[in-house]
Amino acid sequence: MTQIRRLDPETKRRIAAGEVVTRPVDVVRELVENSLDAGASRIQVAVDGDGTDLIRVRDDGHGMRREDAALAVERHTTSKLSGPDDVERVSTLGFRGEALPSIAQVAALTVTTNDGGPRGTRVHVSAGRVETEAAGRARGTTVEVRDLFSNRPARRKHLSSAKAEFARVSKLLSRYALCHADTRVSLSHDGRETFSTPGSGDTDALLGVYDRTVAGQSTTFSFVGDDGDGDEARVDGILCYPSVTRATRDHVHVAVNGRPLADESLRRAVVAGYGSLLAGDRAPIAVVRVTLPPAAVDHNVHPAKAEVSFRDDAVDEYVEQAVSEALSTADLRRSGEVAMDLETSLQPLDGESRLGDVTVIGQFRELYLLCAAGDELLVVDQHAAHERINYERLRAAVGDVPSAEVTPPVTLSVSAAEASLVDALADDLRALGYEASTFGGRAVRVSRVPAPLGRTAAPESLRTVLAALDGDGETPADVRDELLKDLACHPSLKAGETLSTEVGERLLDRLGSCEQPYACPHGRPTILALDEETLVRGFERGNTRLG
Repeated sequence: MTQIRRLDPETKRRIAAGEVVTRPVDVVRELVENSLDAGASRIQVAVDGDGTDLIRVRDDGHGMRREDAALAVERHTTSKLSGPDDVERVSTLGFRGEALPSIAQVAALTVTTNDGGPRGTRVHVSAGRVETEAAGRARGTTVEVRDLFSNRPARRKHLSSAKAEFARVSKLLSRYALCHADTRVSLSHDGRETFSTPGSGDTDALLGVYDRTVAGQSTTFSFVGDDGDGDEARVDGILCYPSVTRATRDHVHVAVNGRPLADESLRRAVVAGYGSLLAGDRAPIAVVRVTLPPAAVDHNVHPAKAEVSFRDDAVDEYVEQAVSEALSTADLRRSGEVAMDLETSLQPLDGESRLGDVTVIGQFRELYLLCAAGDELLVVDQHAAHERINYERLRAAVGDVPSAEVTPPVTLSVSAAEASLVDALADDLRALGYEASTFGGRAVRVSRVPAPLGRTAAPESLRTVLAALDGDGETPADVRDELLKDLACHPSLKAGETLSTEVGERLLDRLGSCEQPYACPHGRPTILALDEETLVRGFERGNTRLG
């Protein structure tokens, strides 16, 4: 191990402002990155309560000798940079030398470490006092953080519930476990292990974080791109088949040179690689790692290291190409049944329909209804129309969403992050017609599900709801509205379904009674109109209707 040293003024000047610890998850991120940089093959994370009571991270990395351990809790000390130029070619996850002192400012910090010698070292920092003593420990490092924010009551006051804070930790650690599949990672909450990965590769990591269904429908891949200047961009990971999807891109895990990122550009590139294999409103489960020469990526563009910038604009293209080529050779066969409840959703409403004077004259490609309305020819997208109808019926029912009992209750195997959300969002789930509870780690028992429009939702739909409710920056009303849009889509008419004239007219009458009949809930048009003048000009009939 390179010894820890104080950063010189020039290097400090060139580094973006350091980390600020605002939540327990920030502590976990910094400590886990230190463990990975130390070459750990096993990382064990334990959290009590919301993380303010205790966070413990234990690893089997190379550890520190006594002199280095004492320096590590000082500001601007690091073993990862030797001079200003190294900032431009960082090859480690951490490099600012601020993680431990930043944590020590807001908590009681204890570091117990050994670089493989006969005796280890314990450094304890509390209220500005530093105590160093000998300690017994095998090679590696254990960091304990207690009483987080005890000296920052305002910061502690603004934390969410214990379940919500732990959900953030679980979600973060899941990403590190997936992006570092060769490292054994485990997470415990209040003494109970919530997930673990064996460090034996991508498929087993996917199994540890998700479940057997997800891991069993996946393919690993590896791709190498060349920018023409001799620099290689390696892209590898694991992709779940298009039959295994989620409602948001949160389950697209991307990492650059080992650093997990919520990079929307890279996530979009992954989704683009799936192409038409995915429905427009679905996202895959995927783990995609991008490895570039250190000089080709700048990690020093964000104070919290949450973003990076690339010196090669083609990185997104490499990712899309890698995913596309991997899926082109995978066996992606799947089957399923389409659910539809026309009889219930087309019951008439009180009041006059705005499309009451429309006459159905036929159907085109079992997808569009052709209709006459005065001097216009209307083309109606039957799926978009039915989706609008279903959405407005669901929206009217919110506040008293019908639900049905699941007998016997169904047990789902979910990810650790999803399990923590079930507890944290119990009230929101209940308002949407779900009754669910966790037991035995990552198992969830679903006892009630929504039954809108006379159709009982599948217990597995709970995963979609959790993804929707887990969104950041949205109000509960926004999240609920997006959920209703998603629920409205599934029972709606699909392409290839023949409609009789009678059923088509009922569909139009019901659409005309909607508050907004001219667009589906996702904004696509339901009706296109061609007026007679357009037809007259197209057929060069002059100004007469019969000439």
